Amino acid sequence: MRIEKRLSNTFKAFAASGKAGGTVLILCTILSLMVANSPWGAPYLAFWQINLAGLSVELWINDALMAIFFLLIGLELQRELNNGELSDLRNALLPIIAAAGGVAVPALIHFTLNGGTHTQPGMGIPMATDIAFALGVLALLGSRVPASLKIFLTALAVMDDLAAIIVIAVFYTAELKVGYLVGALGMFVALFLMNRRLKVLALWPYLLGGAVMWFLMLMSGVHATIAGVLLAFTIPYSHTQDDHASPAHRMEHVLHTPVAFLILPIFALANTGIVIGAGWAGELMSSNSLGIIAGLVAGKPVGIFLFTFAAVTLGVCRLPLDLAWRHVIGAGLLGGIGFTMSIFITNLAFVGEAEIINASKMAILTASLAAGILGFVWLKLFGAPAEGDLDPDTMDFDDGTTDTGPARAA
Repeated sequence: MRIEKRLSNTFKAFAASGKAGGTVLILCTILSLMVANSPWGAPYLAFWQINLAGLSVELWINDALMAIFFLLIGLELQRELNNGELSDLRNALLPIIAAAGGVAVPALIHFTLNGGTHTQPGMGIPMATDIAFALGVLALLGSRVPASLKIFLTALAVMDDLAAIIVIAVFYTAELKVGYLVGALGMFVALFLMNRRLKVLALWPYLLGGAVMWFLMLMSGVHATIAGVLLAFTIPYSHTQDDHASPAHRMEHVLHTPVAFLILPIFALANTGIVIGAGWAGELMSSNSLGIIAGLVAGKPVGIFLFTFAAVTLGVCRLPLDLAWRHVIGAGLLGGIGFTMSIFITNLAFVGEAEIINASKMAILTASLAAGILGFVWLKLFGAPAEGDLDPDTMDFDDGTTDTGPARAA
């Protein structure tokens, strides 16, 4: 017997915002590149370095606005853990293991080319997947790919981002001030207890406490955006799917539009003003750039496929019934779209090294474009669902004791 499980409205809203937001992100990136390489390039780049209250405009965007983006990432992760693909260990193992391969192999490729050199810190750059762009490409394919592929890629990308967040917190902390860090963690504990023990459902106390936690985290030396992720896990969440009374559900719903159409486009404008000099092609041949490009374009699909294949072959987990290995390869190719998180890590890896940052961002854009095109073409040619699949808004699950994964989806 098969049980039909309808995709949550929250997931569909998230996927829709990713598609449209990805388009805006591309347009802002193109605009930023054009202006940076025009007669207005110098004042354009200088604008982002204007000092406001002790931080440049660029840092306000990367440290403050992006904390809201990380809050949304945390809320998405919490949703996946509570009633999404990661809520059942048997379902969660597949994207978790795939994500592990998609993190480890690209990092290893970069380290192989840059280990022991001044560009070694860049090994974190090819680790993460840009959810908005990856889902945007899948959205362009529509019903030509199974719906479970979208869920698999989303869960994989969320785990990728979690790994990137951990890497940022552990390896990209320049100078740790323990007192401020203890204060930030103390605020996290207070907000967590306010949720679990006091059962406070109003959002404003969490947002106020989150602002304090952000400031303390900023002062501690740990990247302030980590506060956004921590805050997400203190906000009350309902285990009922699409529960509009849940504060976390309301917050995630409210954040979709401003993050997709305001915060990420502003981030792109501030961080993709890359000056393309006469020797740009030669810069792509540097060990750091090659590590980034090879890590994203080759390392991602190889790592995701090999780790997934090994897990399924060893019986640790299984593929959803409507997915074939060709779909896993397609997901791996799209996983090579790094963009937002890769650019973010670049800024942390090479602080004060403008030339390396510029070359790294050029490599990220090149690799992400190549990965997006390869993934789209591959899935367009080989990603069609099997005959008899269901409506794209539904998923099937077998009711047997040994077959609990999705059976068919369009």
